[in-house]
Amino acid sequence: MTTEHESSQLYAIQTVLFLSGFVHFLLRHVRQNRDSMETKNENSDVSRAEEMKNQANEAFKGHKFSNAIDLYTKAIELNGNNAVYWANRAFAHTKLEEYGSAIQDASKAIEIDPKYSKGYYRRGAAYLAMGKFKDALKDFQQVKRICPNDPDAARKLKECEKAVMKMKFEEAISAPVSERRSVAESIDYHTIGNKPRSSSFLPTKTALAAVVAAVMVVAVRGFATTEILMVLVSVVLGTYWWGSFSGSEVEPQYSGARIEGEEVTLEFVKQMMEDFKNQKTLHKRYAYQIVLKTRQILQALPSLVDISVPNGKHFTVCGDVHGQFYDLLNIFELNGLPSEENPYLFNGDFVDRGSFSVEIILTLFAFKCMSPSSIYLARGNHESKSMNKIYGFEGEVRSKLSEKFVDLFAEVFCYLPLAHVINEKIFVVHGGLFSVDGVKLSDIRAIDRFCEPPEEGLMCELLWSDPQPLPGRGPSKRGVGLSFGGDVTKRFLEDNNLDLVVRSHEVKDEGYEVDHDGKLITVFSAPNYCDQMGNKGAFIRFEAPDMKPNIVTFSAVPHPDVKPMAYANNFMRMFN
Repeated sequence: MTTEHESSQLYAIQTVLFLSGFVHFLLRHVRQNRDSMETKNENSDVSRAEEMKNQANEAFKGHKFSNAIDLYTKAIELNGNNAVYWANRAFAHTKLEEYGSAIQDASKAIEIDPKYSKGYYRRGAAYLAMGKFKDALKDFQQVKRICPNDPDAARKLKECEKAVMKMKFEEAISAPVSERRSVAESIDYHTIGNKPRSSSFLPTKTALAAVVAAVMVVAVRGFATTEILMVLVSVVLGTYWWGSFSGSEVEPQYSGARIEGEEVTLEFVKQMMEDFKNQKTLHKRYAYQIVLKTRQILQALPSLVDISVPNGKHFTVCGDVHGQFYDLLNIFELNGLPSEENPYLFNGDFVDRGSFSVEIILTLFAFKCMSPSSIYLARGNHESKSMNKIYGFEGEVRSKLSEKFVDLFAEVFCYLPLAHVINEKIFVVHGGLFSVDGVKLSDIRAIDRFCEPPEEGLMCELLWSDPQPLPGRGPSKRGVGLSFGGDVTKRFLEDNNLDLVVRSHEVKDEGYEVDHDGKLITVFSAPNYCDQMGNKGAFIRFEAPDMKPNIVTFSAVPHPDVKPMAYANNFMRMFN
């Protein structure tokens, strides 16, 4: 028999076991409910992520690429293990020329799913857009391995291989920088033309008369004077050749604008723009004359140009125009032609993308020749060989002018100034600011700009950097330069006793954007960029002495049916 004490102990044990079992049951039930809730939440997150992706796809189709990026980001936050979302966001970044961000997103897609071909495809396209052909080739080779029967992948791989082979060939035959000769110094535009000057009849007649006289001398005085005869004939024939060809005139059947003498006049520039508007070409003689004269003017300028706007006068700053000639004509229609009383600064990226880049650059250069203080020109990241090879300008120049002009423009672009300061208060640059504090205007003036843009340093950052909303500095979304915050802008302005930074370099929906507490303005002057962005264009007018920015926006105008990138690298056209 059990005692009362033993019974109490047994009861206690039974109670503990019961409570333990009950607690275990409750915990298991809670875990099941939690797992069920988590499964439901996960299913809900997956569903919501798909919904965000679908909305992003629609935004992308409508060319609202910034909105698409925001929506893809929300999808990624809900389900970060879906490679499709990362690859799609990479594609949207590519459309905004944010190639560094595109490479990061595509690499993440590959990390999630190493067999996802579009991850390699998107990354390869971004590398290609940056001119990194060897890296692009590796990715397209991987696409071909994953999709061996895909004809599109095979075609793109073949084009990429051709691009790499061409690059290697050009590297092999190129002379060292120290041994390269100036293209400009080998050109005399006076000799370009098929018809000799009318005055060349005189040296021709004189030459023939001298030869006849020399022969008569030999006949009279004998063979001893033969040496004299040979010298005389050589000199006279040289005179004949020089008189015939050193002063060649433009052929009479050419009906376009003509430069009379050495001076570029407003009448000529107007006629040239009208010809360009009607898709007529400028004679190569005059094109050479304009580019060579511009080179001479730019060569004398410092890397940082100071501009003075007198009280009561105004000054206009335009951003990227990117080969959109008919939109440039619209700017002049809205704001007047460049003149001493109506001066302009065009802030880089005159060429590439748009297919009327030759017309743009010759027009801007012609105004510079006509009146240097009527128009100022800054270098952008697209005034460089690497960009021109990819985005159309090189092909367009070769088609509309000649191979020699390709080299000539590349040389002259190296003479473009890097930045301007207006009335000691407004700093104007194509890209942005720097990876270090303490940069002074004197440091910018001291830059040796007569070269292709380097991949790092002050010159690179002036051409490539972008503002960011967060303070401090961050990696560039383009993969070149950096991103800089409002605190960086504020310190730069304070260090140099400036009030405002004006820059370009980025398409904006309204044609402009004000950032960094009003201390930085982005202006972009190519509306409906690449015929697909739907953005407005803008320019800024400053009135002295207060120099407050007055921003004018405008929409795109029609242009002839020549698509953007029509002259671009074959490989790039596949992606556009």
